[in-house]
Amino acid sequence: MPKILVLNGPNLNLLGKREPEIYGAMTLADINERLRKRAAEAGAGIAFFQSNHEGALVDAVQNAEGSADFILLNAAAFTHYSIALRDAIAAVSVPVMEIHLSNIHKREEFRHTSVIAPVVMGQVAGFGAESYLGALEIALMILKKGAER
Repeated sequence: MPKILVLNGPNLNLLGKREPEIYGAMTLADINERLRKRAAEAGAGIAFFQSNHEGALVDAVQNAEGSADFILLNAAAFTHYSIALRDAIAAVSVPVMEIHLSNIHKREEFRHTSVIAPVVMGQVAGFGAESYLGALEIALMILKKGAER
């Protein structure tokens, strides 16, 4: 059974309340429940972790080595400046996909750069909660193809 780890960065615990015109009305718990159901349908295990602390996310990425087959990561604000998180992603063999609810390239200038983009497999952004579901579908497809080899 493939294992997927979903990591969420700072302020995502406020989803549903924080700027719903940008981030939508769904809570992080709502999104996680949708992901949990889809992963179960696909026969995959899934775990969730959210932290407002950079080091906790770095630890989670490092600890995924040997315990997760794929990481879905919404690094939130850390996307734009966390070299520590970028280096942790580069240091592990677990594939990582970057997720954003909003299209970071259509927002404020400082959000246009992702320091983690060069070390992740790809990016899904701009589709609200569907960004997570799309990323999960892609991860499941990649894991299935790997298992078929």
